[in-house]
Amino acid sequence: MPEHTAAADFAALLRELKDRSGLSYGVLAKRLHMSTSTLHRYCNGDAVPADYAPVERLARLCKAHPEELVELHRRWVLADAVRGRKGAAAAETPPEEAGSGTGPGQAASGAAPPAEAPSAGAPPAAPADADTEVGTAPTRRRTRTAVLAGIAVAAVTAGVALAVGLPGGGSDGDGDGDGGRHRPVGAAGVTAEGTAPASSSPPSSAAASPSSPAKDTGPARTPAGSAPAGAPSGEGQKSGVPVTVRAEPYAWESPCSQRYLADKPASEMKPPPLEEGAAAWVAAHGAVSSGQQYLRLTVQGTGPETVVVDGLTVRVAGKRAPLAWNDYAMAYPGVGCGGGVQTRAFAVSLDSARPSLTPEPGNEDFPFKVSESDPEVYYLTASVSAYDVDWYLELKWSSGDRSGTLTVDDEGRPFRTSGNKGRPAYEFPIGGDGWVPEGTTKLE
Repeated sequence: MPEHTAAADFAALLRELKDRSGLSYGVLAKRLHMSTSTLHRYCNGDAVPADYAPVERLARLCKAHPEELVELHRRWVLADAVRGRKGAAAAETPPEEAGSGTGPGQAASGAAPPAEAPSAGAPPAAPADADTEVGTAPTRRRTRTAVLAGIAVAAVTAGVALAVGLPGGGSDGDGDGDGGRHRPVGAAGVTAEGTAPASSSPPSSAAASPSSPAKDTGPARTPAGSAPAGAPSGEGQKSGVPVTVRAEPYAWESPCSQRYLADKPASEMKPPPLEEGAAAWVAAHGAVSSGQQYLRLTVQGTGPETVVVDGLTVRVAGKRAPLAWNDYAMAYPGVGCGGGVQTRAFAVSLDSARPSLTPEPGNEDFPFKVSESDPEVYYLTASVSAYDVDWYLELKWSSGDRSGTLTVDDEGRPFRTSGNKGRPAYEFPIGGDGWVPEGTTKLE
């Protein structure tokens, strides 16, 4: 899809929601904690947000319907994917073609030394604020060539580390493990069942033997969802896999439903984050989803052909007694919460001997169809009370005479969700300066 079309379609829906709300750009920008000019550029199609969080906040402020939220995310995925391809192409442009005036072996006078490339396990740097954008004006391209090159390196690095390889070590608690059938293939760590890997690499040490430590301090985590939803460089096609998956394991159905367990006293815990800061907050505290985990999966084809998503299977990599950690609620006492009913919503009980996804009431079950221009977003609510569970997903796909299975996890590690029954629980009062025992906040 041409860039101007994808960005224009995305901006058109933003403008429609903004106009329908009756709120001015200034009022909306203030509530979104961004500049009015930035919001103008988003709604005019001059820029595409680098992160979806401010887009979702805008849509909810404008009272978007559940179907509109799904469609808005679909259009943002397409616009973001096109921008990613443009960035990769710019990064590959030789310096002399980019108009730098220097030859391949020359450096401009006074130029800063090149930035060190990120290590293979390092996550890309977080944006300075939620208002991050990438401009589309041609006059800015020349000066941003070096930046785009860095973004391309970070995107490929993040893609290699994306959660789509078999979690190492753990075995299915009910004996239904896959016996090591799947291994990472290609840039996004995707695995095509029955396809010989182009290369093999040892499994991540962070994913090995999740149930072995006597005192489990929680895996070292990096913010999930940082890899692009699509494969701009065609890596999915190179590996024979015509579909990509982007997992966001720290999405929230609503703040009232989200809690985390952490092996730290309340005095050492930071205040509850906004949803877009949840991954960093979890990583900083070594926290684990408590009671339930809300997962958002974006599935998109890598080409124009239709790919059938035949189903999602839940695999358990390990089960233990629930973590004996403190339980922290993300909602502020006295603040109401509400969430729309999402389409393509599923639930799973991890307490079951053989957990399986069940469509939420009013939702259809698999199969679904996707392509490059028509992605799908699936919402999964995984609940648990009696165990601390390591788990991952297998997505089965088919396209023409080809078929395969992708393993989806948390950047090379299983998702992790623990029961919280009987654990000390804490809440953070509005205007307070620290966590207090849950239920002790006096509401006026």
